[in-house]
Amino acid sequence: MNSYLIAVVFVPLAFIGCVRSEEIEVSSHLVQPHSQHAQAFEKTITKTLSCKYLLFLPEDYGEKQQQWPLILFLHGAGERGGYLEKVKKHGPPKIVENRKDFPFILVSPQCPQGDWWTEKVELLINLLDDIVARYDVDEERIYLTGLSMGGYGTLALASTYPGRFAAIAPICGGGKRFMAPRLKDVPIWAFHGAKDKVVSLKESQEMVNAVKAQGGDAKLTVYPDAGHDSWTATYDNQQLYDWFLSHRKMNETE
Repeated sequence: MNSYLIAVVFVPLAFIGCVRSEEIEVSSHLVQPHSQHAQAFEKTITKTLSCKYLLFLPEDYGEKQQQWPLILFLHGAGERGGYLEKVKKHGPPKIVENRKDFPFILVSPQCPQGDWWTEKVELLINLLDDIVARYDVDEERIYLTGLSMGGYGTLALASTYPGRFAAIAPICGGGKRFMAPRLKDVPIWAFHGAKDKVVSLKESQEMVNAVKAQGGDAKLTVYPDAGHDSWTATYDNQQLYDWFLSHRKMNETE
């Protein structure tokens, strides 16, 4: 799909300091020294979130009333910038150029130059909300995957909003151990090359082991002869897409 769409999401956010669990008397007078006085702060701001992304709709989309599974794909660091065609270099956006029967709605946003997906969690979840609101998405079958920088982003986004994803597949990425308790209910299939000199295999091993230690459903496939490019073999493998579709999120969206 050669065209692209732009999502601009306006998000009202209320930042409230000194949140109170009980009623307190707030002084409106000048604070006197040498003692503490109950105070409160409240301010409402408006924040603009925007990004460019590629959207692919299955060949039969719109021909009959049905909801479709969705894959949110996060590219690597090399595809950042302002030229959206770069996102087609690897992974599902490359595959659907020649496979119009791909049975998923595919959303592939582009990260700005110099930014990181781990810093874009708020943007990504609002983009997903916008897609779900405007297209026939099966919210029980939303999947998340990404490579390298996108692998890190996959774990960051899923650990922040674990109730949104039926399954995730981080490729040659990693995460922090504190994420593990929030990922224990999200099926994870990670992939990594044993000879990766960009992102150590240890990154995926430690994350998968941490999730498993929490009782989570996590597994790791290691390609013994692969370097950093562990994504080509992964995304060319039909088993990944079958595995995605074998998972359905039954709990309520967070």
